[in-house]
Amino acid sequence: MQRRHLLQAAAAGLAAPAFVHAAGEKPRELRLDFATYSPSSLVLKRFGWLDEEFKQRGIPVKWVQSAGSNRALEYLAGNSIDIGSTAGLAALLAKTNGNPIRAPYIFSRPEWTALVVPKDSPIKTLADLRGKKIAATKGTDPYLFLLRSLHTVGLKRSDIEHVSLQHADGRAALEQGRVDAWAGLDPLMAASELNGGSRLLYRNVAFNTYGFLNVRDEFIERYPEEVRRVIGHYERARQWIRANTTEAAKILAEEAKVDLTVALLQLKLRTDLSNPQPGAEHIQALQAAAPILVDEALVKPGADLRKVIDALVDTRFANGLIQA
Repeated sequence: MQRRHLLQAAAAGLAAPAFVHAAGEKPRELRLDFATYSPSSLVLKRFGWLDEEFKQRGIPVKWVQSAGSNRALEYLAGNSIDIGSTAGLAALLAKTNGNPIRAPYIFSRPEWTALVVPKDSPIKTLADLRGKKIAATKGTDPYLFLLRSLHTVGLKRSDIEHVSLQHADGRAALEQGRVDAWAGLDPLMAASELNGGSRLLYRNVAFNTYGFLNVRDEFIERYPEEVRRVIGHYERARQWIRANTTEAAKILAEEAKVDLTVALLQLKLRTDLSNPQPGAEHIQALQAAAPILVDEALVKPGADLRKVIDALVDTRFANGLIQA
């Protein structure tokens, strides 16, 4: 561990010239996403704190909605946004397969996914999922959660019938009886649970990877000051949510079009906002999760996942910006 941190420090030192080269530059606009699985992004968009500061600096802000990690990663890869919100394991999968991103901030540690079945389902255990139709959005934490969960009982992706649907469509398919199970995502999952009577078949908070705020490599190298300012505003939003959880839940409920009870379940019981500083905790979580990417052939053979993890988790920017 000590050797790895020394290497990270050396890497940060090597990156310093790019930071100096970028001094004085500013982007024509700042493009970032908002998502119902990232409450801090909703608060920032609602109050306009970030928009106001960047407007004063002559930089317009463009908000783009991400319906899931897969969409955010597509936007980042396609240079449609500069900063996007995803699950940690989804970001690792994308970076390993060539998406040039880094994560300088952790917006939450959520329990935002579980395996869900209809209220009257005869399915009682993970083993009962063999041969069943299961909805999940490829390239997202729920999909990877599904695969990891199956592996705990000796099942693989080939042992089920995967139905590729975006999160909202997966919920609809479950409640309409078109699939046997769904790898859910809050707040849709909480809404299905509270309003539709759906049952959480399998939960494992350790299989929920963190909420990563990702930045395109080019942007983070050219505009480090803007990245720091964005992180500062995410910190402001995080602190506001911790002090005003019910008010934050109201914003989430309005944006996601769910009941306040659903939003409160997501924010109060399934969202941990205590550690936004990228570091050893997040590296270790990705290292524990990474084998599923190899086992299910989601990355190229021989991919050095440890190296990719160290390149993804960028510890430099949040230092000095994190409040207790």
